[in-house]
Amino acid sequence: MAGISKEVKDEVIEKVKGGERVAELSENYGISTKTIYYWLRKKSEGAISVIEYNRLKRENRELKEIIGALTVQLEKEKKKTAR
Repeated sequence: MAGISKEVKDEVIEKVKGGERVAELSENYGISTKTIYYWLRKKSEGAISVIEYNRLKRENRELKEIIGALTVQLEKEKKKTAR
């Protein structure tokens, strides 16, 4: 970890915040996933972690898709019963 520059650490952390997967970044930068997760935990002390933020963002997107599909389905049912 000591041999990795602050700029690279910050770049990797920003990319994780942007939604890139830790495994991909680990492979691309030649840094272990364990190291990246350590940086993320250390950076996020006292705040929501980047990992948790990304999980919540993904979950929110999935829930919106479900709500959209259910809304369309309900509208179709309303039209069927209105006839």
